Amino acid sequence: MTCTIESYGFGHIVIDGKRYTSDVIIFPDRVKDGWWRKEGHKLHIEDIEEVLREKPEILIVGTGYAGLMKVPKEVQEHIRNQGIELIIENTRNAWKTYNKLAKTGKKVIAAFHLTC
Repeated sequence: MTCTIESYGFGHIVIDGKRYTSDVIIFPDRVKDGWWRKEGHKLHIEDIEEVLREKPEILIVGTGYAGLMKVPKEVQEHIRNQGIELIIENTRNAWKTYNKLAKTGKKVIAAFHLTC
């Protein structure tokens, strides 16, 4: 089963017919809403520990509508050192990238900041 994102706009995303208004992590078999980070606009390893345990082939990080959430170099290196392809885009583009890659059969997880 793969989730499909139907639409995204500032502060909301529609996944498989359900509207979410808080940040989300999209796993291959479920959506975790209410995703919160240690620092709102900076990604830390502990913010994505659950993602890393799932061992995705690809992790897509949506950095918000205007791309204000930052992914520090050390976090990027940690993810890539685990053999995970990392894609960082503003969420306006990242949701489309997710839909395209999720159809390839690869294990794709996405973590999306919905505002800023």
